[in-house]
Amino acid sequence: MKITGQTAAAVFESIRQQILSGALPPGSSLPPVRELAAQLAINRNTVAAAYKRLDAAGLAVTQGRRGTVVAARPVASAQEGSAAGTTLFDLSSGNPDPQWLPDLRALLPARAPRLYGTPTLDPTLALLARAQLDPDCPAGYALELSHGAVDAIERVLTGWLLPGDRVAVENPCFLGSLNTLRAAGHATVAVSIDEEGMQPVSLAAALEAGARAVLLTPRAHNPTGACISARRARALRQVLERYPQVLVLIDDHFAGLSQQPYHSVLPPGTQRWALVRSLSKSLGPDLRLALLGCDADTAARLRLRLAPGTGWVSHLLQDAAAAALGSARVLARVAKAGRDYAQRCQRVQAALRERGIATPAVMDGLNLWLPLAQDSQPLVLAMAQRGWQLRAGEVFAVQPGVHGVRITTASLSAVDARRLAVDLQQALQAQGALGVLGRT
Repeated sequence: MKITGQTAAAVFESIRQQILSGALPPGSSLPPVRELAAQLAINRNTVAAAYKRLDAAGLAVTQGRRGTVVAARPVASAQEGSAAGTTLFDLSSGNPDPQWLPDLRALLPARAPRLYGTPTLDPTLALLARAQLDPDCPAGYALELSHGAVDAIERVLTGWLLPGDRVAVENPCFLGSLNTLRAAGHATVAVSIDEEGMQPVSLAAALEAGARAVLLTPRAHNPTGACISARRARALRQVLERYPQVLVLIDDHFAGLSQQPYHSVLPPGTQRWALVRSLSKSLGPDLRLALLGCDADTAARLRLRLAPGTGWVSHLLQDAAAAALGSARVLARVAKAGRDYAQRCQRVQAALRERGIATPAVMDGLNLWLPLAQDSQPLVLAMAQRGWQLRAGEVFAVQPGVHGVRITTASLSAVDARRLAVDLQQALQAQGALGVLGRT
């Protein structure tokens, strides 16, 4: 390898080009800092800075005394959604029940075409969005849109953070968020959760360790269904108020459907924050639209990439969302869907209790989480042999130690719930693997 450069930027670029060209394949060791500095006749700190940039960009991995090696090529991560071609009863997808999703095409009003330069936010949708966000956002907040919750998370983090910056997240963590953080090169810091959401002591440790942002779910945490209680929200606010400069990103993805109240974790002095409310679960994943309440500086950074002439959220999507949110019939249907999802999950919980299988008392969302004391793969395979496809819990892990299975209950009938409970009991008796959320 021929590395050149007299500045950190030049050394970084020299190595980057060789990695991208294949001259330095994955696993290749880079010269020790001292050796390369002597070879190039530059300061060791200059080489160390270049290596740090390579690590932050995901091109290399620094392993302390073992040196720095070229990172492995990215591989496809686990994704949400149904598995194509499976013959199993699919309880792994995380999808809402299609019967509860409105026909958005039928709701679209006749509108004149909108052209480049049209304001990014439709005024009708803005009024409806503020009606939803006003009770839960600080006075004077800014309203923005994004192409769904994961897009909002990516844009807000990109607006404030650099690759390599640490982000405190729930452990286990929603797949979409986890994949987004990894793709952006952010370092995830695991925060333990229990039935009431993030644990304050664990969050405090993450912030003390240098996390520059916190990403949390107030209700219907995916995969566990945990919801932040009023008591827990108060404790989290007390932790966060000691770090007013930390970005607080709240993914309230189940708003409109949740059967649990929203409790804010935002302390008054927080400088950078965003509350994200996706419409994917209530109006359909393909709508690709989320509402954001945020501080003025965050909104300004979002507008740099969601501007009238470049990357705005389609006004056709906004028309559909406004028509749905402005329809008493659709809102009544969404409320009924939320109650139905809760009843289906509770039905499965009751069937499991009858078989001696306990689950966390309060679960919200489309899924039920069954904590395990050991790796979930044997149970997943055993259930597949009985005709069920469950989601292995380890894919949601920020760090090792998370074991469980996620069961999507959104479309599960009473008969199938009882049949599932019988099969789970039989499989678990062979495994002896039940655990407790927060103590796995």
